[in-house]
Amino acid sequence: MKAINAIRMGGVDVLPLVEGGKGVAVSTGASCGEWAGAGGVGTFSGVNADSYDAEGHVIRQTYSGRTRVARHEELVAYGISGGITQAREAYERSGGRGRVHINVLWEMGGAERILRGVLEGAKGLINGVTCGAGMPYKLAEIAREFNVFYYPIVSSGRAFTALWKRSYSKVSELLGGVVYEDPWLAGGHNGLSNSEDPHKPEAPYERVLKLRQQMRQFGLDDVPIIMAGGVWWLEEWEHWIDNPELGPIAFQFGTRPLVTQESPISADWKQKLLTLAPGDVLLQPFSPTGFYSSAVRNDFLRDLEARNERQVAISPEPIGEHTAEYGVGPRKRLVWLAPGDLERVHNWEAAGFTEALRTPDNTLVFVTPENAREILKDQTDCMGCLSHCRFSNWTQHGPDYTNGKKADPRSFCIQKTLQDIAHDGPIDHNLMFAGHNAYRFGQDPFYSNGFIPSVKQLVERIVTGR
Repeated sequence: MKAINAIRMGGVDVLPLVEGGKGVAVSTGASCGEWAGAGGVGTFSGVNADSYDAEGHVIRQTYSGRTRVARHEELVAYGISGGITQAREAYERSGGRGRVHINVLWEMGGAERILRGVLEGAKGLINGVTCGAGMPYKLAEIAREFNVFYYPIVSSGRAFTALWKRSYSKVSELLGGVVYEDPWLAGGHNGLSNSEDPHKPEAPYERVLKLRQQMRQFGLDDVPIIMAGGVWWLEEWEHWIDNPELGPIAFQFGTRPLVTQESPISADWKQKLLTLAPGDVLLQPFSPTGFYSSAVRNDFLRDLEARNERQVAISPEPIGEHTAEYGVGPRKRLVWLAPGDLERVHNWEAAGFTEALRTPDNTLVFVTPENAREILKDQTDCMGCLSHCRFSNWTQHGPDYTNGKKADPRSFCIQKTLQDIAHDGPIDHNLMFAGHNAYRFGQDPFYSNGFIPSVKQLVERIVTGR
């Protein structure tokens, strides 16, 4: 195994080991600071980050605003306060070693305001900003404003080229690295394009090589590429290390820091990760962001799969194969279905799925009355945690703060479920993000007998390559 030597990133020499950011209170200053203190690049999440009271207890994010816009303002305030809190803890724990990064999602609600607020309130504590989930053209401008390095997350050379030509070429001196997040291997939200098949993964080496070739055209030979997704033992990636064809490479670990002593997730969540089997992580399209995302296939995801299968196309008038009448809602407003679909509907109703909810795509989905009430309440309680949400039809851009479409009951409130699981909620009934290699916890002798390492122990293990 080749030696894991330091590389130049963000103006300093660091181990080429990056902690991946996990949103909504999961990547904290504790884990980030310890990772940076071990000589790598630590990352805390700037997405709904936690603040603490005088006794050190988490301040739960509750909302009292009577409108979505009022609740959105509360969310932004929580985000800024929590981000500053986590930055301070990360800085103190790092002891000035390594690098401390904040991870934000460009499509989160109030992203630009929250990022600027955190960087202003934590000046000198944060070295870099990692940002994905969209096309963050303004990232370079914000980095220059606060004199920090920036690290865009992309899934192809084409995406980086668009960012470079429109914006990043103007602030090239602060481009600390480019994160390649593999759409088929990484956990959380994934950057699959419309031309890519979620069921046909492509080899990461060829995609990263194309990204490097694009970067070389812009004179970025020495800017590191950070490989994110599918990395476990570095000896399996030995041919990437000191490879002149790829140039400087670092490796990002998102799922593995979840199973550490400093990780804030529940003991049940950690134990679940230690016992996953191959195929237990599903790449699925249910996110209200509109992106594909990878998460553990638990009861929460199975319910969404089943809900989407209980779906039929409708027509406002009898046309073509849509000849069977069906009355929707208490007023039994008529729509027309294909006769075969009407038979399926009767079977679903007999099984208790009696509530028909309209979708933006001229279909109906069938749920229980209890599910229907929960969906409607979650949509009504929206606080604008995304820039655009297909579940609630919110958009943070006026004038009426809606996306002009019907709210989509085939999705879910991502803020609600991620806040719940991050604060000891049930792991089977919430969204549980994970990378597709999470099953390897159960195969790696490092975790035998349920061993949970400290962050420092994990970094030391990773450096061995095995």
